[in-house]
Amino acid sequence: MNIEMILSVCLGVGLAASAGFRLFVPLFALSLAAYFGLIPLNDTWLWLGSLSAVVILGVASVVESISYLVPVVDNLLDTIAVPLAGVAGTLVMASTLADFSPATTWALAIVAGGGAATAIKTTSAATRAVSTVGTAGTINPAIGMVETGAAIGLSAVSIVFPIIGMIIAVLGIMLLIWLFVRLKRQFSK
Repeated sequence: MNIEMILSVCLGVGLAASAGFRLFVPLFALSLAAYFGLIPLNDTWLWLGSLSAVVILGVASVVESISYLVPVVDNLLDTIAVPLAGVAGTLVMASTLADFSPATTWALAIVAGGGAATAIKTTSAATRAVSTVGTAGTINPAIGMVETGAAIGLSAVSIVFPIIGMIIAVLGIMLLIWLFVRLKRQFSK
């Protein structure tokens, strides 16, 4: 395995983890990076670097991020986004994998990409649910802002420094699980 392949896996995992916070932000970031020629995409994903993809994904990112600031709407979005996060993580990872066979690409995309996105989305949705019960949703907009910031930051770091992005993604998953357990204990008392 050469360095290009390792970097493409790290990039994919970082962006997939970002999809666990917001579905469209990492796709928008990847689309922007491809549009400006910063990242080469897998041949079947070249359309992601088009201007129309940049515009559509940019609008979707803004709408999604604003929607997570509205109590009740955020919980409804989580209901939809938990299964979709795995799909988004899988797709974003598949689009970044270079020089892999189709079987290896999809196996890595499903397991690593879909797994990272689903782990983060499930944990953040559960954390928001506990927050909704414990605080009547009053801190949910703050949680939404942190998640959007995490999605933007992790996407940017993953594009510029893929290895660091992957490390942050793994540490982020562990931190979210710890936070969920802590919040659940606090509100269970």
